Amino acid sequence: MSLAARLRAYFFAGVLITAPVSITAYLAWLFISTVDREVKALLPASYWPEAYLPVGIPGIGVVVALVGLTLIGMFTAGFVGRMVNRLFDALLARMPVVSGIYSALKQILETVLAKKSQAFREVVLIEYPRPGLHSIAFVSGVAAPQVGVALGEAEGEILSVFVPTTPNPTSGFLLFLPRAEVITLPISVDEGLKYIVSTGLVVPGK
Repeated sequence: MSLAARLRAYFFAGVLITAPVSITAYLAWLFISTVDREVKALLPASYWPEAYLPVGIPGIGVVVALVGLTLIGMFTAGFVGRMVNRLFDALLARMPVVSGIYSALKQILETVLAKKSQAFREVVLIEYPRPGLHSIAFVSGVAAPQVGVALGEAEGEILSVFVPTTPNPTSGFLLFLPRAEVITLPISVDEGLKYIVSTGLVVPGK
Protein backbone atom coordinates (compact mmCIF):
# COMPACT_ATOMS: atom_id res chain seq x y z
CA MET A 1 0.00 0.00 0.00
CA SER A 2 1.14 3.53 -0.74
CA LEU A 3 1.59 6.06 2.02
CA ALA A 4 -1.62 7.87 1.05
CA ALA A 5 -3.60 4.61 1.10
CA ARG A 6 -2.20 3.70 4.52
CA LEU A 7 -3.04 7.13 5.94
CA ARG A 8 -6.55 6.89 4.51
CA ALA A 9 -7.01 3.44 6.07
CA TYR A 10 -5.73 4.69 9.43
CA PHE A 11 -8.07 7.66 9.25
CA PHE A 12 -11.15 5.53 8.62
CA ALA A 13 -10.07 3.12 11.38
CA GLY A 14 -9.87 6.07 13.76
CA VAL A 15 -13.34 7.23 12.71
CA LEU A 16 -14.80 3.74 13.27
CA ILE A 17 -13.31 3.65 16.77
CA THR A 18 -14.07 7.18 17.96
CA ALA A 19 -17.36 7.98 16.21
CA PRO A 20 -19.59 5.51 18.14
CA VAL A 21 -18.05 6.51 21.47
CA SER A 22 -18.29 10.23 20.71
CA ILE A 23 -21.87 10.08 19.45
CA THR A 24 -22.95 7.95 22.43
CA ALA A 25 -21.28 10.33 24.87
CA TYR A 26 -22.85 13.34 23.15
CA LEU A 27 -26.36 11.85 23.22
CA ALA A 28 -25.94 10.87 26.89
CA TRP A 29 -24.74 14.37 27.76
CA LEU A 30 -27.61 15.91 25.76
CA PHE A 31 -30.15 13.76 27.62
CA ILE A 32 -28.65 14.54 31.05
CA SER A 33 -28.39 18.28 30.40
CA THR A 34 -31.98 18.41 29.07
CA VAL A 35 -33.38 16.59 32.11
CA ASP A 36 -31.28 18.74 34.47
CA ARG A 37 -32.57 21.91 32.84
CA GLU A 38 -36.23 20.84 33.00
CA VAL A 39 -35.99 19.62 36.61
CA LYS A 40 -34.21 22.78 37.76
CA ALA A 41 -37.04 24.84 36.31
CA LEU A 42 -39.41 23.06 38.72
CA LEU A 43 -37.23 23.51 41.82
CA PRO A 44 -36.54 26.69 43.81
CA ALA A 45 -33.05 28.13 43.31
CA SER A 46 -32.19 27.35 46.93
CA TYR A 47 -32.39 23.61 46.14
CA TRP A 48 -29.92 23.76 43.25
CA PRO A 49 -26.46 22.25 43.95
CA GLU A 50 -24.87 25.44 42.61
CA ALA A 51 -26.28 27.30 45.62
CA TYR A 52 -23.97 25.34 47.95
CA LEU A 53 -21.13 24.16 45.71
CA PRO A 54 -18.67 26.17 43.60
CA VAL A 55 -19.46 24.06 40.53
CA GLY A 56 -22.55 22.42 39.14
CA ILE A 57 -23.01 18.65 39.29
CA PRO A 58 -24.38 17.17 36.04
CA GLY A 59 -26.92 14.43 36.46
CA ILE A 60 -28.63 15.78 39.58
CA GLY A 61 -31.78 16.37 37.56
CA VAL A 62 -31.76 12.77 36.37
CA VAL A 63 -31.41 11.50 39.94
CA VAL A 64 -34.23 13.77 41.13
CA ALA A 65 -36.44 12.60 38.24
CA LEU A 66 -35.75 8.92 38.99
CA VAL A 67 -36.48 9.39 42.70
CA GLY A 68 -39.61 11.38 41.93
CA LEU A 69 -40.98 8.80 39.49
CA THR A 70 -40.24 6.02 41.98
CA LEU A 71 -42.10 7.88 44.74
CA ILE A 72 -45.05 8.47 42.41
CA GLY A 73 -45.09 4.75 41.59
CA MET A 74 -45.04 3.89 45.29
CA PHE A 75 -47.94 6.27 45.92
CA THR A 76 -50.09 4.95 43.07
CA ALA A 77 -49.50 1.37 44.22
CA GLY A 78 -51.38 2.10 47.45
CA PHE A 79 -55.15 2.31 47.98
CA VAL A 80 -55.30 6.11 47.96
CA GLY A 81 -53.04 6.30 44.93
CA ARG A 82 -55.22 3.88 42.96
CA MET A 83 -58.30 5.97 43.82
CA VAL A 84 -56.58 9.15 42.64
CA ASN A 85 -55.43 7.40 39.45
CA ARG A 86 -58.97 6.19 38.68
CA LEU A 87 -60.34 9.68 39.28
CA PHE A 88 -57.69 11.15 36.97
CA ASP A 89 -58.48 8.58 34.26
CA ALA A 90 -62.21 9.27 34.53
CA LEU A 91 -61.60 13.01 34.27
CA LEU A 92 -59.45 12.70 31.13
CA ALA A 93 -61.88 10.22 29.56
CA ARG A 94 -64.53 12.97 29.48
CA MET A 95 -62.28 15.46 27.68
CA PRO A 96 -62.66 15.48 23.87
CA VAL A 97 -59.50 14.92 21.79
CA VAL A 98 -57.35 14.67 24.93
CA SER A 99 -59.05 11.42 25.95
CA GLY A 100 -58.06 9.68 22.70
CA ILE A 101 -54.43 10.76 22.93
CA TYR A 102 -54.18 9.84 26.63
CA SER A 103 -55.78 6.45 26.13
CA ALA A 104 -53.54 5.55 23.19
CA LEU A 105 -50.34 6.63 24.99
CA LYS A 106 -51.31 4.78 28.16
CA GLN A 107 -52.01 1.54 26.28
CA ILE A 108 -48.70 1.76 24.43
CA LEU A 109 -46.70 2.38 27.61
CA GLU A 110 -48.51 -0.38 29.49
CA THR A 111 -47.77 -2.77 26.63
CA VAL A 112 -44.07 -1.89 26.49
CA LEU A 113 -43.26 -1.41 30.19
CA ALA A 114 -45.57 -3.99 31.76
CA LYS A 115 -44.83 -6.55 29.01
CA LYS A 116 -48.49 -7.46 28.65
CA SER A 117 -47.97 -8.76 25.11
CA GLN A 118 -45.30 -10.24 22.87
CA ALA A 119 -45.14 -7.08 20.75
CA PHE A 120 -42.00 -6.69 18.66
CA ARG A 121 -40.70 -10.04 19.81
CA GLU A 122 -40.41 -11.55 16.33
CA VAL A 123 -38.56 -10.45 13.20
CA VAL A 124 -40.11 -11.50 9.90
CA LEU A 125 -39.83 -11.06 6.16
CA ILE A 126 -42.84 -9.97 4.15
CA GLU A 127 -43.38 -9.34 0.46
CA TYR A 128 -43.53 -5.55 0.37
CA PRO A 129 -43.91 -3.05 -1.32
CA ARG A 130 -44.63 -5.27 -4.34
CA PRO A 131 -44.40 -8.96 -5.29
CA GLY A 132 -40.78 -9.98 -5.66
CA LEU A 133 -39.45 -7.46 -3.12
CA HIS A 134 -39.12 -8.30 0.57
CA SER A 135 -38.86 -6.10 3.66
CA ILE A 136 -37.91 -6.77 7.27
CA ALA A 137 -40.83 -6.27 9.65
CA PHE A 138 -41.82 -6.93 13.26
CA VAL A 139 -44.90 -8.83 14.38
CA SER A 140 -46.77 -6.65 16.87
CA GLY A 141 -49.52 -9.17 17.60
CA VAL A 142 -52.71 -10.69 16.27
CA ALA A 143 -54.95 -8.28 14.39
CA ALA A 144 -58.27 -7.19 15.84
CA PRO A 145 -61.15 -9.64 15.17
CA GLN A 146 -62.86 -7.00 13.03
CA VAL A 147 -59.89 -7.01 10.64
CA GLY A 148 -60.02 -10.80 10.26
CA VAL A 149 -63.76 -10.72 9.59
CA ALA A 150 -63.35 -7.96 6.99
CA LEU A 151 -60.68 -10.02 5.21
CA GLY A 152 -62.67 -13.24 5.42
CA GLU A 153 -60.10 -15.05 7.54
CA ALA A 154 -60.50 -17.10 10.70
CA GLU A 155 -59.84 -15.41 14.02
CA GLY A 156 -56.16 -15.31 14.86
CA GLU A 157 -54.98 -15.89 11.29
CA ILE A 158 -54.30 -12.23 10.50
CA LEU A 159 -51.20 -10.66 12.06
CA SER A 160 -50.44 -7.02 12.76
CA VAL A 161 -47.02 -6.31 11.24
CA PHE A 162 -44.99 -3.14 11.62
CA VAL A 163 -42.70 -2.27 8.71
CA PRO A 164 -40.10 0.29 9.87
CA THR A 165 -38.39 2.77 7.61
CA THR A 166 -34.62 2.90 7.08
CA PRO A 167 -32.51 4.23 8.76
CA ASN A 168 -35.11 5.64 11.17
CA PRO A 169 -37.11 2.69 12.59
CA THR A 170 -39.38 4.92 14.71
CA SER A 171 -41.58 5.57 11.68
CA GLY A 172 -43.13 3.04 9.36
CA PHE A 173 -46.34 1.32 8.30
CA LEU A 174 -48.83 -0.97 10.02
CA LEU A 175 -49.85 -3.84 7.73
CA PHE A 176 -52.22 -6.78 8.19
CA LEU A 177 -51.09 -10.08 6.69
CA PRO A 178 -52.17 -13.74 6.88
CA ARG A 179 -49.78 -15.96 8.84
CA ALA A 180 -48.99 -17.91 5.66
CA GLU A 181 -47.47 -14.79 4.06
CA VAL A 182 -45.10 -14.07 6.95
CA ILE A 183 -41.61 -15.64 6.99
CA THR A 184 -39.99 -15.82 10.43
CA LEU A 185 -36.30 -14.89 10.62
CA PRO A 186 -34.06 -16.63 13.20
CA ILE A 187 -32.66 -13.36 14.56
CA SER A 188 -33.41 -11.24 17.62
CA VAL A 189 -35.29 -7.94 17.57
CA ASP A 190 -32.07 -6.09 18.46
CA GLU A 191 -30.27 -7.66 15.50
CA GLY A 192 -33.17 -6.78 13.22
CA LEU A 193 -33.14 -3.15 14.37
CA LYS A 194 -29.37 -2.89 13.88
CA TYR A 195 -29.76 -4.35 10.39
CA ILE A 196 -32.38 -1.73 9.53
CA VAL A 197 -30.58 1.25 11.08
CA SER A 198 -27.31 0.32 9.35
CA THR A 199 -29.13 0.00 6.00
CA GLY A 200 -27.93 -3.58 5.71
CA LEU A 201 -24.29 -2.94 6.62
CA VAL A 202 -24.41 -4.68 10.01
CA VAL A 203 -25.23 -8.30 9.19
CA PRO A 204 -27.00 -10.23 11.99
CA GLY A 205 -24.78 -12.81 13.68
CA LYS A 206 -21.51 -11.17 12.63
